[in-house]
Amino acid sequence: MAWASTPKVVLGCFAFGVFWIMAVVPVVPFLPIGRTAGSLLGACLMVVFQVLSPAEAFAAVDLPILGLLFGTMVVSVYLERADAFKYLGHALSWRSLGGKDLLCRLCLLSALCSALFTNDTTCVVLTQFVLEVCREKKLPPQPFLIALASSANIGSAATPIGNPQNLVIAVESKIAFGKFLGGVVPAMVLGLIANTLLLLAYYWKKLRGVDEDAESSDISIKLEQQRPEMELLNSGLSFTQEQRIQQQDHRQEPKQQDSSYQTPDLEGQAADTPDLGKSVAASTSTPDGQLTQEAGAPPLPRSISSSRHLQRPSLIAINEILRLEPRGSGHFQASLTRFQRLRKKVWKVSVYLVTIGMLVAFLYGLDLSWTAITAAIVLMVLDFTDASPSLDQVSYSLLVFFSGMFIAVRGFNRTGAPGQLWDAVEPHARINTAAGIAILSAVVILLSNVASNVPTVLLLGARVAASAAATEGASVKKAWLILAWVSTVAGNLTLVGSAANIIVSEQASRMEEHPYNLSFWNHLRFGAPATFIVIAVGLPLIQG
Repeated sequence: MAWASTPKVVLGCFAFGVFWIMAVVPVVPFLPIGRTAGSLLGACLMVVFQVLSPAEAFAAVDLPILGLLFGTMVVSVYLERADAFKYLGHALSWRSLGGKDLLCRLCLLSALCSALFTNDTTCVVLTQFVLEVCREKKLPPQPFLIALASSANIGSAATPIGNPQNLVIAVESKIAFGKFLGGVVPAMVLGLIANTLLLLAYYWKKLRGVDEDAESSDISIKLEQQRPEMELLNSGLSFTQEQRIQQQDHRQEPKQQDSSYQTPDLEGQAADTPDLGKSVAASTSTPDGQLTQEAGAPPLPRSISSSRHLQRPSLIAINEILRLEPRGSGHFQASLTRFQRLRKKVWKVSVYLVTIGMLVAFLYGLDLSWTAITAAIVLMVLDFTDASPSLDQVSYSLLVFFSGMFIAVRGFNRTGAPGQLWDAVEPHARINTAAGIAILSAVVILLSNVASNVPTVLLLGARVAASAAATEGASVKKAWLILAWVSTVAGNLTLVGSAANIIVSEQASRMEEHPYNLSFWNHLRFGAPATFIVIAVGLPLIQG
């Protein structure tokens, strides 16, 4: 693509630079407005500087990608409400044999969850649980936090819904869900094994002998979990015993005279509380509102039996004053509780079945965006309550960020700068040779950590596919899948390389109890060599 006019190139590059700084740098001192507002600022500058017209800016927003993001986020919210991630977390620590076993389980669980529910969601849900398990078992948090983030990125590369850049690739390339899965899964499996072995080797000394009596630790955790139930049971027994003692003492006490309370609604006369309760409980009301006496019941006070003004509302008020429970209320409450528990179980199963149905529809080749949105709507209907609390948990700021990013990247492409840079690299980065794949991977790794992986895919995706189409012996599908694999795993290189890394680091540092700071350099020491090794072992297995 040829260069645009000089003013458009300068202003467009400036606008994209503003977007890039706001998107990559967590906190900008001179403009602390955040990533989302920074994305909108870059998009607005593209229109203000006339790099794009307003119509072109709106057309740059990719609605299918936003719809797929929204649908998968809603499904993840309902899965979290249905305790799916809690059950997976319990499976992580169930009968753990120590630190090394726990690390292997975490890598597998994180990769699996990320492939199905996106890497960001997995890291948001599992970070706190991982820190709690490390504290209970007295294990160092660093290996497990890095294992969580790195395995989440590797696992998310396997499916179109695993991460945002894969969503972009799936929509633009039109590769079916099943073909995408089959093309990347072998590389993902081998890459995950390599990453796990590297973690064990790098942190072997920190994991060795830290938790020798893991079994006793599991028992103590179970006892702690059962303690509230035991305390509740004990308190219930104590209350019953105390109530019985009070009743026995009450029977032995002599009847106190003048122990009455005034009932102003009953013509100002005094009434003994226990007798009045028995009389009212044993009485019934006639259709005209008068009270009649049941056989064998204590006599009603004259002021009550003779009053024609005591209607059913007054009787209800007396029952509330005397706290008389209706007959069979305990049985009704127990039945209601059982019904609510059954309804919750049925609802949970329904959520799991809808999610499985969504994945099957993906594999069948249905439209990704509308399938995810349909699954989200079905879950809202099945919940049969106001969906606002669940919808409030959707990250709308991420959708806004993507909208601004689409416009900023489209404007940067219009300047001609990305095209000129790619024209210089393209002859050496063709995927029909091993050297070309290596150079392409190096370019993608560099850009993914400098400009972030999603903008990298937006900038290079169509160009890499066009290069593969023009190259003899190259597959367009393989070019897209190589881009998906390399851009995703490249996020493990640095702490700011992917949103999943930032989520794990931020959540760990903000824990109310025992916060942990995962520093940039501690992550880089493992991330740099592991990233290149995992990408290298996975590339030969990408199926075109």
